[in-house]
Amino acid sequence: MRFSMRHASAVVAALAVAFAVSAVAPAANRAFDGLGAAKDATTQYRSVPLAKKAGYGVLKDKKGISCIAMDSMPGMGAMGVHYAKPALVGDGKLDVDTPEALVYQPLAGGKLSLAAVEYVVLKKDWDRQYNNRPVLFGHTFNFTPGGNRFGLPAFYSLHVWLFKKNPSGEFSMWNPLVKCK
Repeated sequence: MRFSMRHASAVVAALAVAFAVSAVAPAANRAFDGLGAAKDATTQYRSVPLAKKAGYGVLKDKKGISCIAMDSMPGMGAMGVHYAKPALVGDGKLDVDTPEALVYQPLAGGKLSLAAVEYVVLKKDWDRQYNNRPVLFGHTFNFTPGGNRFGLPAFYSLHVWLFKKNPSGEFSMWNPLVKCK
């Protein structure tokens, strides 16, 4: 079988279209689910100094503990060290690109590695506008009542393990691969 220049051009064009579609499809699917956008927007915070410069600061519980672990339930693991941005926690809004908290895994030598992001909204602020718990990425937020270890009023939250594998699930609060000690 012989190909003319016209046939060769058509084949090249078809291959170029097929390549472009296959290269764009995964990116489009990732952007569509919102997780890709969230990861792209927060990758810069792998650098703790950049997170601090953006207004995020270490969040400690009422006992002064910064690395949050589930010590009472072996095997659950930990969340890690939270850096929160108070202006976002109290604004009553949720934005995929600007999570209220960044969650870091402690590493040897006192270093921190970005592991997850956390979206947080105070219950009173959310309930003023909506009748249901917030949902993001197809997942309903967890509820934490007032009188919690952070001394915060009741709030809704969702952890998303964008930067650290979590065998318990990408949206689980606790990660058995994260340790505080």
